[in-house]
Amino acid sequence: METGDFFFNLPSHLIAQHPSSQRGESRLMVVSRSSRTWQHRWMRDFPELLPQNAVLVFNNSRVRKARIYGTSLRNKKQEEFLLLESLSPFRWLALTKKMKQKKRGEQFQFTGEREGTIVDFKEGQVLLEFDKPVDDLWLDQHGHIPLPPYIKRKDEQADEERYQTVYAREVGSVAAPTAGLHFTEEILHELDRRGIVRAFVTLHVGMGTFLPVRSRRVEDHQMHEECYTVPLETAQLVNQAKQEGRPVVAIGTTSVRTLESAWRDGALHAESGKTRIFIYPGYHFQVVDQLFTNFHTPESTLLMLVCAFAGKDLIFQSYEAAIQEQYRFFSYGDAMYIQ
Repeated sequence: METGDFFFNLPSHLIAQHPSSQRGESRLMVVSRSSRTWQHRWMRDFPELLPQNAVLVFNNSRVRKARIYGTSLRNKKQEEFLLLESLSPFRWLALTKKMKQKKRGEQFQFTGEREGTIVDFKEGQVLLEFDKPVDDLWLDQHGHIPLPPYIKRKDEQADEERYQTVYAREVGSVAAPTAGLHFTEEILHELDRRGIVRAFVTLHVGMGTFLPVRSRRVEDHQMHEECYTVPLETAQLVNQAKQEGRPVVAIGTTSVRTLESAWRDGALHAESGKTRIFIYPGYHFQVVDQLFTNFHTPESTLLMLVCAFAGKDLIFQSYEAAIQEQYRFFSYGDAMYIQ
């Protein structure tokens, strides 16, 4: 299977640069796998479209203000770092641009009275060692929301709220689980009013989710590890739903990957672990029956997952219709509900 098979042309003006004026006002394309058709609705319609006996599974990971800027003491240039993983209070794995120009031992001055030194290089990342602890309290004061590169602007004050889900709890992601950005407290209340069960998992979005596929063959792509947790209550709710034949609806691809990673021997396990699961066409889904998601970038693992779930032809036909109807794409864009 060729990576190029998942390419499509998208007019640049359809890449959403800002969220909708109000959370929950996005458009919603409803795709039926059985009839191979779609209809155009609004996010506010979502609760009434769901089966009343459904179990919805949300990813409650919270985005860390993981983008920081430092000035090199060697050449006085300002450089950007995306902190991916804390190895200790003083050491972080990070992504940075122009890796070949960086040198081991190079020092950077950051705001908030922190100095960092590149002490090693590892699999396309740098290991930064700071002279003082760097934690989420410091990052909340001095870090920036890590907007994706296709959003061609700097982060703004509004992004601190809009690039988080309203139910975000567990800090650790470097990109938002964007399907959840569409949900408001009012929509969640309506789900509760209808008696629709809500459950939560945690998958901290990292390189595994957002890095592009660079291999020519899809099968050759290697996912990076991401940490996940399935609480006992969620495992019990999902297992009961599967036993009773009730639909499990994943809110976002990260929820899909968590559920499918923790399913073994006919049951969802309550556990914490790391996953490299890569879902592409040919994959047999064990847990997820329906999927709520965003419109994804060409040739991405996210698009491949959605194609695995609904079929590549149907997804590409619905994406073409979305382009014709001027849907907004990617993180701050519109949504799709696949039944």
